[in-house]
Amino acid sequence: MKIFVTGGSGMVGRNIIALSSSQEHEIIAPSSKEVNLMNFDSLSSFIKSERPDAIIHCAGLVGGIQANIKSPFDFAHINSLLGLNVIKAALDNNVEKVLNLGSSCMYPRDAVNPLNETDILKGELEPTNEGYAIAKVLTARLCDYANLQYGTNYKTVIPCNLYGYWDKFDPNHSHMIPAVIRKIHEAKVAGADSVEIWGDGKTRREFMFAEDLADFCLFALSKFDALEQLTNVGLGFDYSISDYYSAIAELVGFEGEFTYDLSKPAGMKQKLVSVERLKQLGWSAKHSLTQGLEKTYQFYLKEHC
Repeated sequence: MKIFVTGGSGMVGRNIIALSSSQEHEIIAPSSKEVNLMNFDSLSSFIKSERPDAIIHCAGLVGGIQANIKSPFDFAHINSLLGLNVIKAALDNNVEKVLNLGSSCMYPRDAVNPLNETDILKGELEPTNEGYAIAKVLTARLCDYANLQYGTNYKTVIPCNLYGYWDKFDPNHSHMIPAVIRKIHEAKVAGADSVEIWGDGKTRREFMFAEDLADFCLFALSKFDALEQLTNVGLGFDYSISDYYSAIAELVGFEGEFTYDLSKPAGMKQKLVSVERLKQLGWSAKHSLTQGLEKTYQFYLKEHC
């Protein structure tokens, strides 16, 4: 297949491109200088010229809890516009398949875990990342509406939290695991006695190695007709924040203690996605937490130290 990957310079996009090198797909992933996804005419012209068989929509403004709290307008506006442009341009140019990447933050804050795909839009969103979540829900709904009105084949996958190769390790913009890897590594180098955790450390999260999501995306394109309109992509189990800190500390060799800042926001208490639809498709993640953290830490040492 000829696959147009939006956000090819981001973590998920780069993992898809790297993994597809072992397969026979032709990947096109232009930079933002080559194709401005925020400009509909630029995007539509590119799709018309390249005629891809499928689009994997990975592009987006992403960040951790601090970034989402600080810039809710940007997260809502940019991600909504990206979704609007990609789906409309695909529709106008008769692209056969669109695989849209959603987010587990699309789920209501009070939804019962594990989160089932039928729970979307059945409750209030988590306020700390509401802008991003609304944009992701909008794009997923656009896929649904295009299918209903025009008979297209556009589907959304909802990954759990991710980490891995090409992650962001900037403490002001990164997600939890890369931020913790950098924080604990720097604490060890500095000979610090302690590392601070936001909240009480009891919040639970499901983190999957990003290469596994890339593997699923390519798998899904080969099983597209069997794919549901919404499909969670996760592990089916989670760990507490303290568990992640402890696992990373052991990997890095940090022997200090952890302190807890209860004044800081910790987000939803749990976000564990149901993987029943994944099981029906016959797919599961390949990396354990230990394997994924080890590969991510080695990538950090190589690229950022």
